[in-house]
This record gives sequence, structure tokens and C-alpha cells, in this order.
Amino acid sequence: MKLEEKLFKYRWKGKPVLCYHIFSELSRAWKMGLREVSISLDLGFSQEYVKLSEEGVEIRGELVDWSELEIISKKPRDIFFIDGGRIFSASISREHFYKLVFVKWGKPPTLEIDGIHMHRVKDVTPDIDTKMKISLLGNLKCCRVLDTCTGLGYTAIEALKKGACSIISFEVDQNVLELSCLNPWSRELENDKIKIFNVDVYEGLEECGEEYFDVIIHDPPRISLAGELYSLEFYKKLFKVLRKNGRIVHYIGQPGIHSGKKIWRGVLERMRQAGFHVKHDPRSRCVYGVKKIP
Repeated sequence: MKLEEKLFKYRWKGKPVLCYHIFSELSRAWKMGLREVSISLDLGFSQEYVKLSEEGVEIRGELVDWSELEIISKKPRDIFFIDGGRIFSASISREHFYKLVFVKWGKPPTLEIDGIHMHRVKDVTPDIDTKMKISLLGNLKCCRVLDTCTGLGYTAIEALKKGACSIISFEVDQNVLELSCLNPWSRELENDKIKIFNVDVYEGLEECGEEYFDVIIHDPPRISLAGELYSLEFYKKLFKVLRKNGRIVHYIGQPGIHSGKKIWRGVLERMRQAGFHVKHDPRSRCVYGVKKIP
């Protein structure tokens, strides 16, 4: 396998994106007798004007019937996009069911796969969750970063904001990448400093040079979905591609916490066996540390 052949060219689609919050604003404006109103069509990033009439709402030159918009009122957790004057769910149903899920207005959505959230949403929003992870790495100025699992790209984007000069990211699931292209909060992935490869990181690392990366962000799906990414063998692969004194953060989460399981203890043990000097941070639910070679 040649890694460059698996390069995914990220392009944000820029479709108008709606959710229950926006539907409520449109309904309220129409009931107040307004014929024009400023709303956000990118989940809070910007505002633009749309026109209201008895038939529906004219959005970027396309008339969307009120009957179409009513679909949104029945699904307050879902996110939708407009294409050709029609409303479509930001979801994909194939071998698994994927969808973007609203968390809080003005905050990034999470990704849900078969009903399982890929970000913390109960106590913090995905952006705060991401900042807590990346803060454990310290200064990233001019660092070469490995982002093992792209997802919606939040960790890669945050690393870029913290000064990383190049980021290599892996995402094995094409469906996840397709949804990220609809998500306004993922659009900063469209950056020459970020390379995304649509391949399993387990395979992709074989083509990365030894001690190539300054920093590793390992934010995999939960252990029940991707157990191999929590294995000693995989941690050895990460150790190999990280330079001496390089830093690593590994999100663990709290799966099984209510039944007394403490997954992070096993992770600490295996990462130490691989050669890392690591410790657990309960606040961010991460294991983090450095590659120390005597």
C-alpha cells in the first residue's frame, strides 16, 4: 500500500445547515409577521438574511417549503442540510448508522455511530473536551503531529491552532469523512498543513518513519469498538514513530465506570510496557506523558 494513494482531499461542502434552534427562530419570525430575518446557516459561525413567505423560506435563492422545514421540528437532536430546496438529514445509513447530533447552540455537534456518541456531551461540550485533551501536550509550535483517528477533525484543528506545523491524520471510515464535509465545525480541516489518509492507522503507521513525530494525539473510539487501538502491540507502534522526549495524549473515557471497571489502569500498564512514561488525568479522562529513552 502506498500511503499517498489513500490521501483524502477534504473539502467542506458549504451547504446551508439547519437544526431545531434555527427552525424555532424561523417560526417565531413568521408568526411576528417578519418577511426577512437574519439567521445562522452554519451552526453559529455567521449570520445571513433569508426571506419568509406563506410558501416557505428562501435560503440562498432556494425556496424551502414550510412542510419541508416541519421535518426539523420533530427531531430536536438532529442536524439537517439543504440541497436543491429539500431538507436532508446529516446522517448515513450503511453497515452502521452515522449522524451528526446537536449538543448545544454555538457549540460543535458530536458524531453518533449506532447510537454511541464519539465525544463527551453530558458534562462538557466537544470543543471543551478537545481543549482539555490538547492542553496536556503543552506548546505545539512547529511540531509534527500524528492524529491517529480523524473523526470530525476537532483534535487536528485544535492542534493547528496551538501552532502545529504539520498534522498527519488517519480515518479508516469513509462515512465519517463524508459527514465531516457537511459539518461547519470541521471546515478548518481544509488546510494544507493537515493530511488525512483514509486508511486504518494500524496499517498506515507502517509507512511512517521512526521517530518522525514530535507529538501524538490518540483519540480512538471506545475500547469495545476498537480494541486493537488499545493493545500493547499498537502502543509499540506509536512508541516507534515518536521522537525521543516526544509527547503523547491518549483519550480513554470512562466505559464501564458504573460497573467498577477502570480501563485507564490497563492502558497505563500497557503504555509503560511499550516504553512511555505516562500518568492518568481524571479531568480530561486521558492518559498522557512522554517517550523517555535512557
